[in-house]
Amino acid sequence: MRPEQELQGLLKRIGLDRQEVENRCRFLGWNEQDAARLSRSAGLMEEPHAAFVEALYAHMVKFDPLQRILNDADTLRRLKRSQLNYYRRLWMGPYDRDYVRERLQIGLVHERVGVELKWYMGAYRMYLDGMTDALFADSPNAALYQSMLKAVFFDMTLAIDIYTAAQRQALEDSEARFARALRGANDGLWDWDVVNDRLYVSERWASMLGYGRDSFSESSQGWFSRVHPDDLPSLRQAIDAHLRDETAFLHMEYRIRRADGEFAWVLVRGVAERDRQGGLRMAGSQTDVSQRKAVDSQLRHAARHDPLTGLANRTRLDELLHQALQRQRKAGARQAALMFIDLDRFKLINDSLGHAAGDHVLIEVAHRLKRCLRPGDHLIRFGGDEFVVLLDDMALQADAEQVAQRMLESLQHPLHLREHALVVSASIGIAPLRDEGRTLDALQAADLALYRAKAAGKSQFARYSEELQVAAQHQLELESALSQSLAKGQFEVHYQPICRIDHGHPYLQTVEALVRWRHKGRLVGPLEFVPALEESGEIVRVGEWVLREACRQVRRWQLDGQAHLRCSVNLSSRQLGQMDFAARVADILRETGLPAASLILEITESLLMEDSAETLASLRELASLGIRLALDDFGTGYSSLGYLKRFPLHILKVDKSFISGTPHDPELTAISRAIIGLGASLGLQVVAEGVELQEHLDFLAREGCRYAQGYWFSRPQPPQELQRLFDSGDCFEGRWSLLPSPSQAEGNDAH
Repeated sequence: MRPEQELQGLLKRIGLDRQEVENRCRFLGWNEQDAARLSRSAGLMEEPHAAFVEALYAHMVKFDPLQRILNDADTLRRLKRSQLNYYRRLWMGPYDRDYVRERLQIGLVHERVGVELKWYMGAYRMYLDGMTDALFADSPNAALYQSMLKAVFFDMTLAIDIYTAAQRQALEDSEARFARALRGANDGLWDWDVVNDRLYVSERWASMLGYGRDSFSESSQGWFSRVHPDDLPSLRQAIDAHLRDETAFLHMEYRIRRADGEFAWVLVRGVAERDRQGGLRMAGSQTDVSQRKAVDSQLRHAARHDPLTGLANRTRLDELLHQALQRQRKAGARQAALMFIDLDRFKLINDSLGHAAGDHVLIEVAHRLKRCLRPGDHLIRFGGDEFVVLLDDMALQADAEQVAQRMLESLQHPLHLREHALVVSASIGIAPLRDEGRTLDALQAADLALYRAKAAGKSQFARYSEELQVAAQHQLELESALSQSLAKGQFEVHYQPICRIDHGHPYLQTVEALVRWRHKGRLVGPLEFVPALEESGEIVRVGEWVLREACRQVRRWQLDGQAHLRCSVNLSSRQLGQMDFAARVADILRETGLPAASLILEITESLLMEDSAETLASLRELASLGIRLALDDFGTGYSSLGYLKRFPLHILKVDKSFISGTPHDPELTAISRAIIGLGASLGLQVVAEGVELQEHLDFLAREGCRYAQGYWFSRPQPPQELQRLFDSGDCFEGRWSLLPSPSQAEGNDAH
């Protein structure tokens, strides 16, 4: 940096502008008269000045620090001449801006050549002493004034020393705090002369990589050669962008090789600026962030993987699917598919053996499924007992079926868990990522295929088809319409007669309440909409409405003359699963006035299969109210005589699938005969369903079955149609009639 530039920088640092100079002069009382007096006497001072300069330098060479500066004769002559000019300007002026800059420049030169301030101030004191002799030689107080100057200047040097020492101490304290902060921050420092490619790194910078500072060359190559090859282009781009003023500072994380050959993650920060000579420099710090990076990596892994099985989770699946779809859009891409896997009846393992056993099963299943995959395939735990497989780079979609078959076979081998040997099966849905050139929602498509596999039976796989999507859309529309149907009054209750047949001519005993849905001008049968009500849970509200409506209607008929008519209503497992279901039924009976003995609630074998304490308690509470319980469709499920003993049943209903084959099908006839006999031996009423022919009725009469229902008597009818029959006495072509008498009805059902 040129002296003029350096001086300009110092002027800015001390704030010595025009205003500051004027303030100082005003404080000293300086005015134009002072300048004029000095100027008028300048000529008289030439000889005293010359004598003083000689005396001054003769005195200065007596002190070693000054003698080392003045030991050259040429230098001494030049300094004496400069000193005389300095004094002339002191007296002559003019006292303008140049005067101030000249005085500052002289002081700067003396500081640069090593003249300490105490010598500088001492020379001023000697000058005043010498000028006193020249101006006041005859004054009796001249000596006294000189003594005072010595004391004052001694004090001034002490004040300057303490000022300087205090500032130096403050600077040292600041530097010490900075050094402690750097040690606490565990940062390494670097300073790079970009133009001359000279790099300085601190000891800490080198030691965090396992090196000594001397191991690094003075060029930037010692730094850049250790940067990970994958990170070096980005680091250079970040540095270049900052040097082009495109960024406010350098801030980047990258990997750098340690002395042991491993790579450490570091954070580099820096800023570029011009130095005093105008050169471009860049300096900053470097921090080892390997531990934080390791923690970040663990957190990222945990966020994308299942903690139990170690498999990828749903978050990771989203990423993998996105990547696979990107590959699928490229020309010549091979096929890809998604498999949705759900373990069959896994809840039974958790409920019977505990969740710890269930976790063990999931881990083992994950191992087995993973062994069935090809390189490059991905297994994901979707949640609970559900897994997803992403199959990529397939030649044919049939490859997915081969993988699915391997998985099903791998699960057939027993899984040993303590003293238990478990066989776990699964259902699998398969869907392509793209179908006929269009991208599918593969997860949804595979889920639809999974439901098809489950409907087909356990341990099966099924492929997605467009028909499944259509069916799902229809199911959604159906459930949406059903959710509003009760409020819109679209449900109806129809009633089918159940007749007593053991007294010659059949007569009406009970009516079974059957729900119908009038939708878009069509009367929809229960097989079309009841499963949707069950799936959505809406069956609870609809079922309660049917029960209330049936009780109200049958009570009305009782009051109109059919005093001993009974009402039979089907129950859903969701209804019976309500904690307060028995209390709800009791409220309905009180509300409608129907006697409890006039109500029959029908349950299915599938409901009893759960065999839960809650179900048994609810059924016993219903029976204690006087309500009769009927077991519907007996023989069609996992029939067990334990049901008939354990649960408080009153009625056994033979499914129409058995009755339809009598009396010509020997097997069905034998089954029907066995069920009728079983019911009779257990003291249960037996009702045969599906009676459609006279020969069915004749068979039942021969076997001693006392109750029957079916199209032979009547299809389910709306209440107004039955009311018309009650009023007219026309009992459907004479095939059945009303109860002959109250006494007969009571006597026949005493058991």
